[in-house]
Amino acid sequence: MLIKISDFHSFLDNIDKGNNNIEVLIPVLVNGTERRFFFTRLNGLNNYDLGFFRTVDPIKVLLYQPRESVFPISTKAVKRIIAGIKSCDMKAIQLLDKALVNNDFVDIAYKNLRDSTYIITTDCTETHSSCHCTLLDGKPFTESGFDLNLSPVDDYYLITIGSDKGKELFELINQNYGLLDDNETVHFEISQRRNKIIEKLINQNEKFLPRNQNDLREKDLAHWNEESKECIGCGACTNICPTCYCLILNDESTGKDFIKVRSYDSCQLHGYARVAGGASPRPKMYERFRNRYLCKFDYMKKNFGESGCVGCGRCTEACAAKIDFREVIQNISMNTLTTKQST
Repeated sequence: MLIKISDFHSFLDNIDKGNNNIEVLIPVLVNGTERRFFFTRLNGLNNYDLGFFRTVDPIKVLLYQPRESVFPISTKAVKRIIAGIKSCDMKAIQLLDKALVNNDFVDIAYKNLRDSTYIITTDCTETHSSCHCTLLDGKPFTESGFDLNLSPVDDYYLITIGSDKGKELFELINQNYGLLDDNETVHFEISQRRNKIIEKLINQNEKFLPRNQNDLREKDLAHWNEESKECIGCGACTNICPTCYCLILNDESTGKDFIKVRSYDSCQLHGYARVAGGASPRPKMYERFRNRYLCKFDYMKKNFGESGCVGCGRCTEACAAKIDFREVIQNISMNTLTTKQST
């Protein structure tokens, strides 16, 4: 079914202001020389766009928060619609679902937020210079996992329902707005638009040919040592990665109150996994640097059956040393030993 883009925006605005106790979060444009979007409460804003490319902040921060109490934990979570999620973040959510809600372990805090959130994905209509989902067999549009997906065509969105929660939202839309039937022409135009974005991604990543990441563990350590020389171990890459979920659990109990707080941790920090005696399993920077790549392409693949890298490129954008994730994979895969200056 088709809905006018202006009507859908009106729907989100009315939901956020209404009496349904549902908050709406959307990608809001931040003023600057580049187009940068951050997930923000709608709350009457109009400087947002559900198209373009992924937000600066990963969807992870809204579902698996940087810092939260895991005991005691709130049993209630505010209902939310998060709209404008891109394919890379949707793939990340699907991986986090496997890691944090499974037969062996359920992260209650994550599950509460996940269950109370409606996921609305939208096709990418532009690319960021660091985007590279096509190098990892990804696509700039979502095919599964969403509640609703929106694909723009002229002044309309094609609505695709992906779940029972999506049906709930669709019924709300259908009750209040005039919808049109879609047709073959609509699907053809959407396919054409998607192919243009795929072609753009392929062209901008042309020098980073798809490589076999399955044998990274076997590559010479000298190459990893060289590639890591510019890394300062700040942890920005793991904090902003939508699939990293390592944590540190702190006891913040006071008096009679027993409190456990979970915060993000990073395998790039020297103190990560350090034991009581002071020993560290990866005392050298290149070991920690290598571990992040192995986690994405080895550990996560073995544990969850899929790559931990979704091609969003946020780590490249956030890196203080301007290390390009794609370039490292290229060099390591090709056994290219380049000389870098130490920082």
